[in-house]
Amino acid sequence: MSSQTITQPDQTTGVKPAAPWRVRALSVLAGWQLAVTFNDGLQGLVELSDLVHGAAAGVFEPLRDPAFFALAYLEYGAVTWPNGADLSPSAMYKEIRRNGIWRVVD
Repeated sequence: MSSQTITQPDQTTGVKPAAPWRVRALSVLAGWQLAVTFNDGLQGLVELSDLVHGAAAGVFEPLRDPAFFALAYLEYGAVTWPNGADLSPSAMYKEIRRNGIWRVVD
């Protein structure tokens, strides 16, 4: 995977999730990482390598392909992929607020 950053705007038109823990900006980074900014300005890193490459990856298994991982987008303030995989913005917010990073494991 290249070190190129890919930034995706929220794909939902006309809907602006207002909760402070909703993601408003997303950048896809190398190494199965995401940089996120929440509605209240909190910023942090999401590390998904362990989840994506874990034995119980389930719906996250297609994200092993870097090109598919890079298709991440925002829908109603949640990070989502075309196969329906998504991340809980409230869990992400809580951990990033505490540690600046959310390392998701399977």
